[in-house]
Amino acid sequence: MSAGDAARRSREEAATAEDPLVEARGLTFGYGAAPVIEGVDLRVDRGEYVGIVGPNGSGKSTLLRLLLGLHELDEGTAELLGHPARAFAERERVGYVAQDATSGETRMPITAGEVVLMGRFPHAGFRRVTADDRDRAREALETVGIEHLADRKVTALSGGQRQRTYIARALAGEAELLVLDEPTVGVDAESVEAFFALLDDLVADGITVLLVEHDIGAVVEHASRVVCLNREVYFDGDPAAFVESDALDRAYGTNLRRADGGSDP
Repeated sequence: MSAGDAARRSREEAATAEDPLVEARGLTFGYGAAPVIEGVDLRVDRGEYVGIVGPNGSGKSTLLRLLLGLHELDEGTAELLGHPARAFAERERVGYVAQDATSGETRMPITAGEVVLMGRFPHAGFRRVTADDRDRAREALETVGIEHLADRKVTALSGGQRQRTYIARALAGEAELLVLDEPTVGVDAESVEAFFALLDDLVADGITVLLVEHDIGAVVEHASRVVCLNREVYFDGDPAAFVESDALDRAYGTNLRRADGGSDP
């Protein structure tokens, strides 16, 4: 084990189960005069599977970037793994897959195995990649079920396979938190089902997941907690309670359940 790995493990052992991985209070941010996110509070604890839903343009992706420290807040505070999000330096502890994360590699002659091995680079530091690093990368590929694609160019992978590749990269880097922004866009239905089954398995193994997803049904079925957002938080809690609430109608500005054939009064 490298000195960096040892130090990180020491920090993890010192953390208690009550320490949140994400904690934000009063988040407010706008690209112009009008706020995109306003007064948002959010806490994500270890082992949670949190799904964020809301209409297009509701600020979901912006919220993720604020929580990751990728934008300067207008108001409020955001902490990531116990540190101010903007100053957080140990990025290998967080696996972030943005909506356009795979676009660069799809234009490069790089294999899935090489992408996953990149997850070990923060641990390698200035030393060469070792056999242990390669073993960790191989194990990550096996975990997400694409070890047979290790030598295939990313350009030849389907959308679902590319998403698995990037999750494997985060696992190879020993990420504690997976942050996924619309991971199933452009992925076929069968692959979407398999993708959510994979997330279920990862959560069962102790990974924390924070997911922005347009498929509300999938979030309700798989996540342990639902956050409904449209600039502000309309609901934050149990999926079953979310289904029974009027949060969707208020956040989307329409009676979605009646449009789907429901019998709400």
